[in-house]
Amino acid sequence: MLTLPLGTTIRQVLFLGAHSDDIEIGCGGTLAVLARSRPDVRVHAVVFSGHGVRAQETRAAIGRLAPACELEVHEFRDGFFPTEWSVIKERFEALKREHKPDLIFTHYQHDRHQDHRVVNELTWNTFRNHTVLEYEIPKYDGDLGQPAVFLPLSAEIVEHKVATLLECFVSQNTKRWFTAD
Repeated sequence: MLTLPLGTTIRQVLFLGAHSDDIEIGCGGTLAVLARSRPDVRVHAVVFSGHGVRAQETRAAIGRLAPACELEVHEFRDGFFPTEWSVIKERFEALKREHKPDLIFTHYQHDRHQDHRVVNELTWNTFRNHTVLEYEIPKYDGDLGQPAVFLPLSAEIVEHKVATLLECFVSQNTKRWFTAD
């Protein structure tokens, strides 16, 4: 089992998410632990699809989980990432020039959501010489894989993550999958 702070050689971490709430659901606990245990690490998060209220929600949630995290939110069309591949790839190339992450968190490669898969593929395509960990988003379509790495979370961090999700992502409260469990 892998534990944070992941050694002293980690200086920059990049979190990538297709949509507002993906990072927070998939690895928000890890983000919170990293922020608390390694304040010396530069953390940058990129959300590729966040519009209006959804962008505000992710800013609030990331701010609660990791107050010092640098966040950028883009407005690529939800559900259309495969058709916007080249424009999203350009943003990935800019990220590679702007940041030198020691560790990257991205979507699970076999996630059934097409936008999640595009972010995963572009992560591996762009950051070939980096340590990349994939996170999963538990959902009702059951596409969870066989994780190779577990990052343990304390009950306090889990409660903080769940409270943050439920309080910050009000727009998702009507979705049947958006529950505390």
